[in-house]
Amino acid sequence: MRRLGKLFGVLVVVGLTNLDVIRLTSGMGWPVYWALLLGLLLCFLGVNIAPDWEKGAFARLKVMLGGEILIEIAAISFTLNLLLGIFYLMVLSGKGIITLTVWGVLLHLLVWLLLETVLIWNGFIRMYTSSVQLGVKWRILGLLFWWVPVVNLFFLWKICRIVKEEYQFETEKEEQNQIRRLNDTCKTRYPIVLVHGVFFRDRKCFNYWGRVPGELIRNGAEIFYGGQQSAARTKDAAAELRETILGVVAKTGCEKVNIIAHSKGGLESRYAISCLGLAPYVASLTTVNTPHQGCAFVDWLLERLPVGFYHGIAGRYNAALRRLGDTNPDFNAAVEDLTSRYCAQFNQETPDAPEVFYQSVGSKMKGWTSAPFPLNLAYLLVRRFEKENDGLVGVDSMKWGSRFRMASTPGHRGISHGDMIDLNRQNIRGFDVREFYVELVRELKEQGF
Repeated sequence: MRRLGKLFGVLVVVGLTNLDVIRLTSGMGWPVYWALLLGLLLCFLGVNIAPDWEKGAFARLKVMLGGEILIEIAAISFTLNLLLGIFYLMVLSGKGIITLTVWGVLLHLLVWLLLETVLIWNGFIRMYTSSVQLGVKWRILGLLFWWVPVVNLFFLWKICRIVKEEYQFETEKEEQNQIRRLNDTCKTRYPIVLVHGVFFRDRKCFNYWGRVPGELIRNGAEIFYGGQQSAARTKDAAAELRETILGVVAKTGCEKVNIIAHSKGGLESRYAISCLGLAPYVASLTTVNTPHQGCAFVDWLLERLPVGFYHGIAGRYNAALRRLGDTNPDFNAAVEDLTSRYCAQFNQETPDAPEVFYQSVGSKMKGWTSAPFPLNLAYLLVRRFEKENDGLVGVDSMKWGSRFRMASTPGHRGISHGDMIDLNRQNIRGFDVREFYVELVRELKEQGF
């Protein structure tokens, strides 16, 4: 159906563009000409509204793919019209079959370029407004180089390729989910509580965990969020987390929960379990890229940053964090609790609860190009202290519990601290973050949690 839609679109555009020549060469009367023109214009409108003939033309993915299809129709019809124009000039005009006039040629070119422009801009608008994977970079580059001949063709090809890959990836995942949904792959015995890291909130402005919660829910998981403040002492945030989890247990009658905690959220979860009496209500704790041994580069920064400069940064962060919902943000305390000195003492004072299953996962960048700003620069700094790191945390510091698993990619991309929570909503070749968490939760289910 999609190929027929493209073919139909090409025929409509070519027919509209060359209707004037068809009238001249066939002796077509004006009533027939106007009837055909009206019919082709209506078809052209239909092509622009629903270029993909398959169902769900107005769903996000269909809108996005429709944009790519319109670009294809424009490219093919442009090429055909160019060849037809040469044919008219070299053959029909040369043999006297048609007589070319300046105004006639100008009108023909105007109609041709107008139709192609409508297709291309409609296609771009569709892709720019509906694609997730284009990101900021390709959107800006596409607009900046739109007017540069040849170069714009490269960006046009690149943008269309990204869109097609996104559509294929997402549709394959949806088909996979339709099969798994019948089995409730992620329906664990106990609900999942997702605990965010430092300087972010769960769902203020955007979901901290990106597309992960939706994917888990679609596969049967029951999801809750930690809800603790984003910048506070580990002990204070842990107290908030404790109240949240007790509330979940009371509300659902679930008895226990499974915690999946990212970054500093892992330390706060450990403290709540071991020191605040939460152990009887927690079946498992999975920490994700958590600095259990601290961050060596934080020690270095605190020793070398000028006091005034440091407090200035802290003040700005605290002001921003209040807008995110923190009642009493403390940038200084949050940062100091990430030092290796603090974490060494923390580990001695926070032994694992024997009734809780502990495991950890981590990742690493393979170069500074593995992540956008600011993690690309942070990676270069952290590498001075910990060669293998995710842009913030060293791999050795992430290891905790009875099992540690590394997320990895086969290529040179690497996986950053932000990639592990789908921060940029980016499909990474060789690493599907949503599938990673589905597998993680599926294993918890198989273990009886």
